[in-house]
Amino acid sequence: MLKIAFHPSYIHPLPERHRFPMEKYELLPQQLLYEGTCEAENFFEPKILNDKYYLAVHDAEYFYDFINLKLGQKEIRRTGFPLSRSLVHRELLIAGGTLQAAKYAIEYGVGMNIAGGTHHAYTNRGEGFCMLNDQAIAAKYLLQKGLAKQILIIDLDVHQGNGTAEVFKDDPSVFTFSMHGAKNYPFKKEESDLDIGLPNETEDEVYLEKLKATLPNLLDLVQPDFVFYLSGVDVLATDKLGKLNLTIEGCKERDRFVLQTLKDANLPVEISMGGGYSEEIKFIIEAHANTYRLVQKIWF
Repeated sequence: MLKIAFHPSYIHPLPERHRFPMEKYELLPQQLLYEGTCEAENFFEPKILNDKYYLAVHDAEYFYDFINLKLGQKEIRRTGFPLSRSLVHRELLIAGGTLQAAKYAIEYGVGMNIAGGTHHAYTNRGEGFCMLNDQAIAAKYLLQKGLAKQILIIDLDVHQGNGTAEVFKDDPSVFTFSMHGAKNYPFKKEESDLDIGLPNETEDEVYLEKLKATLPNLLDLVQPDFVFYLSGVDVLATDKLGKLNLTIEGCKERDRFVLQTLKDANLPVEISMGGGYSEEIKFIIEAHANTYRLVQKIWF
């Protein structure tokens, strides 16, 4: 059975006209239930983890300043969210959801999180709507518990996974692959194990050609026994922050190829949603919903 992390706290109140589309975390589960892609039993409520699992990735000073609301104004501005007790609760839950979804992936082949993909969170700071790096925390957990030995992180959000690259820069047991807009945020990139920077206005054909030429060879090279997939939909042409020109169908084919390739290789995968900032929320929901539809079709 597909298991999906979701908690009402994912839907965090933000100031009016904030550019982050927080309502997608409410609308996406509703859409999946309405159309019959998922049923209520597919969803589980994540729990907050023991501090030691967050501290396996994040510096103690940063982590405790964050959870005790002691970050400075400059640090808070960098994250893009006003700091509050409810925000801290949300971020702790999201990381917990990804970790539990990863454990479900080992059991069922795949596990998902309605939120997550917080790949701009560094060991010692947050930025870009990311405070705690959910997939990094889950990856460290799997390695520490002996549930995986070699992990591949496939990051196809339009923005480079700079925080994830920094977390694992000296860890050969986690291979970081990021395909992103070359001239988009973050403007100072970190060095992933493999980076593919795409020019502005890249369309479906070129994007998919590069991905399909890369991923199978990467699986052969890395030989992972677990995969994390960050399926950001900010690659769409409609995205306010994206600068690429993928169609909804192109984004769907991206997901189909990645997911089918991983299923054919019998690799467990945890999927976090990542970014999506289209002006019209319907495009964000449709692109994210396609990922869930494909998972159900390919695995179940």
